[in-house]
Amino acid sequence: MTGWESWVASGPLEWLQFGFMRNALAAVLMLGVLYGMLGSIVVSAQMSFFSDAIGHAALTGIAIGILLGLGNPVWAMAAFAVLLALAIIRVQRMAAASADTIIGLFMAFAVALGVVLLSRGGGFARYTRFLIGDILGITRPDLWWLAALTMVAIAFLAFSYNRIVLAGFNRPLARSRGVREELWQGAFAALVAAAVTISIQWVGLLVINSLLILPAAAARNLAKDSRQYLWLAVGISLASGVAGLAASYYWGTASGATIVIIAMGFFLVTLAFRRK
Repeated sequence: MTGWESWVASGPLEWLQFGFMRNALAAVLMLGVLYGMLGSIVVSAQMSFFSDAIGHAALTGIAIGILLGLGNPVWAMAAFAVLLALAIIRVQRMAAASADTIIGLFMAFAVALGVVLLSRGGGFARYTRFLIGDILGITRPDLWWLAALTMVAIAFLAFSYNRIVLAGFNRPLARSRGVREELWQGAFAALVAAAVTISIQWVGLLVINSLLILPAAAARNLAKDSRQYLWLAVGISLASGVAGLAASYYWGTASGATIVIIAMGFFLVTLAFRRK
């Protein structure tokens, strides 16, 4: 047991006396930072539907991983999601249809293809665990991968945050300032795709987009500037994650969905403050 684990386990909280709950807590803390940062840009750039499409496209990634004979389809999911994200960004600039129409087309195709491939031979039920997720089953190697992803995201956003926000807010202005908005938006879309698909096995396809956008939406109700908005999104994401994980232990409910319920509570509270 590490020093951090010993310190956490020595506390009075019953739910932290178990190793799998401590692993889940570590995962929730990293996901809180990761999703808080990404979500603040997703909401600002009106990409909520985009991130939802990426999450649902994970079905096709799972199917590709199975067809390739991979024991763990997560990397096939991530690769397919990144390619799909880049394709959406590219087609949006080429087609005459609106952005939400293009995203809807890609999502419908990816979901249908995934269901067709996974349902061959009646085997779809074997993969329903990706719909619900299981953060309590996260392992030490998983935590290291999650930590690496979180550090990559922090480094990337520390360098590119202003460029991505400007490109999403006003493309002509971004181009006039020398920002290659297609490049930065594509890179951010790929990062969101990787984050969503890698963590979907722990959070669940059905709730992962809500976990991404709800803390950021709540922070938007309170923030007075972009810096405050980012930190509030991370803070609310962390608070929702820890509170939801503890509540799921005592209620005996799915952790991912419980975290989303808590995050929705934060949104409603901040909405009341905003009205005042």
